[in-house]
Amino acid sequence: MTLDYDKVAAITFGAAYVDVVDGYFCFHRFTREQELLYKERSADFYKKTFATSGVRLSFETNSERLFLKGTVTPGSSRAYYAADLFVNGVYSGSVNNFEGISLPKAYTTVKLSLDPFERSFDLGKGMKTVSLYLPWSVNMRIGEIALDDGADVNPVKPQKTLLAFGDSITHGYDALHPSNKYASKLAAFLNAQEYNKGIGAEVFWPELAKTRENFTPDCISVAYGTNDWKKCQRDVFENNCSGFIENLRNTYPLSRIFVISPIWRKDNDLERPCGPFESIEGFMRSVVDGIDNATLISGIDLVPHSEDFFSDLYLHPNDEGFSHYANGLKQVLNLE
Repeated sequence: MTLDYDKVAAITFGAAYVDVVDGYFCFHRFTREQELLYKERSADFYKKTFATSGVRLSFETNSERLFLKGTVTPGSSRAYYAADLFVNGVYSGSVNNFEGISLPKAYTTVKLSLDPFERSFDLGKGMKTVSLYLPWSVNMRIGEIALDDGADVNPVKPQKTLLAFGDSITHGYDALHPSNKYASKLAAFLNAQEYNKGIGAEVFWPELAKTRENFTPDCISVAYGTNDWKKCQRDVFENNCSGFIENLRNTYPLSRIFVISPIWRKDNDLERPCGPFESIEGFMRSVVDGIDNATLISGIDLVPHSEDFFSDLYLHPNDEGFSHYANGLKQVLNLE
C-alpha cells in the first residue's frame, strides 16, 4: 500500500509545508516567506533552508514492513546523512550513506556520494508507533513510502511545539544521526514537534524573528552567538542580538523563550573584534533580563571542554557531545 499525499502530509511533523515536485514528496522546514527572505540573503543559506532538519514522520500502524524510496540533494556543507527509524521508541535502523565505512575521528570533511536510495524495514508484528527522523544535512525527498496492504496508518502528533532558531549547531552539525542532535532530543523531552530554523554559519538576524509560523509555539529556543563572535563587529552583534530577541518577543508574546548562549569552542581565547568570547553571553543575558517571557541558559558548560566531544575537534558537537548538550538542557529546564 503506497501512501498518497494526504496520508503523508498527515503523518509529517516539523514541516512548515509539504508539496510534491516531479513525483517526490518535499518537506519544507521554512515557510515560503522565510525561504524567499533567505533567497535574497544568501545563495548558500537558501540551499540550507531545504535540508530536512527537524522533520519527522510519526504514525501508529500494524504493518509489518516499511518501504522507502527517494533521493537526496545537498542541504549543508556536509556530505554524510542518515534518516533514523524508531519503532516504539527504540532505534531500528537508518537510511544512510556511511554504513560500513570506517569514519575518522574528525569526519566532517569526508566525501560521500548522494545517490538515490531504496530501503525496506521489518517493523514486527502488532500495532506499534513508528517514527522516521529525516536528515539534517541534506534535502531528503521521498518518491515512495509503502506499508502492507490494508494496514492502519494513524498520525501520532506530539502534544507541544518547539520552534528552534540557531546556527549550524541547531541545524544539526555534526550529528551522524539526526535523532541525536540537541534540538531533536529537546523536542523529545518536551513531547513536542521540532520546527528547526537552524542555518549553518548564521548569526542573529532580526528580520527572521519578524516572520510568523501558522501556529503559536509552546517553547522557542534561540542559540546564536558563536558566529557573531567570530565574524561581527561589536556594535553589529549587539544591534542584531537585541533586535532579534525583541522582534521574537513581539511576534510570540505568549510563548516561553529560552536563549542559549554559545557552547565552548576550542579557539575561544583568540582576539576578535567582537570582544572576549565570554562577553557574548554577558550581553545576551542583559537583553534577556528585560523580557518577561525569556530566560537565558548558559551554554558554556553544556558540552565538556574537550575535542573528544566535537566532530571537527573544536566547534561542532558529535553525537556524544550532543547527548551532553541535550541532557544539560534537560536538567536546567527540570524536564525529569
